[in-house]
Amino acid sequence: MTEPYDERAARKAYIRRRQKTVFTVIAVILTIALVVSCLISFKVIDVEPQAKSVVQPNYGQAVPCAAKNQDGTAMKWADNNTVPVRVRNGTEFAGLAKAVGEALQDRQFNVVTIDNYPSSKVTRTTIYFGVNAINPAYTLNAYFKDAVMVMDNRQDRLVDVVLGATFNDLNKEKEVKKQGDTIKDFKGCKTVDELQKAGLPKASEHTAVN
Repeated sequence: MTEPYDERAARKAYIRRRQKTVFTVIAVILTIALVVSCLISFKVIDVEPQAKSVVQPNYGQAVPCAAKNQDGTAMKWADNNTVPVRVRNGTEFAGLAKAVGEALQDRQFNVVTIDNYPSSKVTRTTIYFGVNAINPAYTLNAYFKDAVMVMDNRQDRLVDVVLGATFNDLNKEKEVKKQGDTIKDFKGCKTVDELQKAGLPKASEHTAVN
């Protein structure tokens, strides 16, 4: 004889099965989260390598301290029109250097040359300069949101800016002036002697500007 169907008992059994499934899934998720947390805590997994590079002064590249007045105080930003700049396109976007060069001219920089960099796969915009153009390079860098500064072995005052894939737009004049009237050194900047002893990269071929 068939036993009568007990709807309440069946419903309770269904709810118990469903609760068991939910608890099992939650237990698995918590176990995975615990394992991942342990791996992160013990540095087996590094979840933010890009963030670490971004927060480093000058993106981790050694940079010279700005030149100072005779009494050791910070100097004012160089006048834009005294900064000779070569704008170079290190990307595949045709016309980018021309557009940025014109924007820098609008900001009164002395743009002397606009051309293409030998590589079109530059990632981060880079400002190259020599020992005699440290403060001008700091001044130019203040207008870029993404640039890294690199001192090479050139002796003239030409400052190169090689546009990379990270370039988006120039800072506006009011954004630059928020930094104050005087140049602030990058945290952990080095003396020129320290950088020269460590060895400076060779400058790209260019016509000297003094």
